[in-house]
Amino acid sequence: MVIKLSEADHDKVSAAIAAAESKSNGEIVAVATPISDAYHDVALHWALIPLFAVLAWAAWRPTALEWWYNFLFGGWQPEPTLGQLLTLLMVFAALKFTVALLILKWMPLRIALTPAPTKHRRVRRRAVTVFKAAAQRRTEGRTGILIYLSMAERRAEIVADEAILKVTDDQTWGEAMTALISEVREGRSGDGIVAAIQRVGEVLAEHFPRSATDTNEIPDKLIVL
Repeated sequence: MVIKLSEADHDKVSAAIAAAESKSNGEIVAVATPISDAYHDVALHWALIPLFAVLAWAAWRPTALEWWYNFLFGGWQPEPTLGQLLTLLMVFAALKFTVALLILKWMPLRIALTPAPTKHRRVRRRAVTVFKAAAQRRTEGRTGILIYLSMAERRAEIVADEAILKVTDDQTWGEAMTALISEVREGRSGDGIVAAIQRVGEVLAEHFPRSATDTNEIPDKLIVL
């Protein structure tokens, strides 16, 4: 899925981060990505279904396999041997498997066939990985926080550094997540990220009000992966 974020969206997000950080010692990182995982294993798992279906069909109707052999290689010849029938079965199974994999190269279908818990785990894992690279322990007070949006899975994550985790829990970010997802569903990804930043900023200002010595430790910009 293509992320529809204009230059105006980038500017709005940068301004929102700067405004939120002006009231606290927190450092906000906003990241958007088209997809968090390729889900190759999901495609392989689904492609196995037609493969095993062919095997089950051959076990159920072995005469059908003989019919197909005669249809493809028919003529005045002896009855096919067991080896020839098994070779034909192997070809059928391989063709079904390959066709299924080719169909599942279409990412919208692959995403639709991916179980929701799997998507949740993959998005969370990618968000944590990005957080470790972009924000974790990059601030003096361990007050970095990541707002992560993955478009294909239609999921978002908020990952916080050590100091923030001590005073918050998952429920703390409920309003921010709701504001983000509701705008994204309406096709306003930029506005959703801005809304989430504003609510995250309110929490940071409450727990980590800005001190006189605070400096901007992470650039105020939207990162698109």
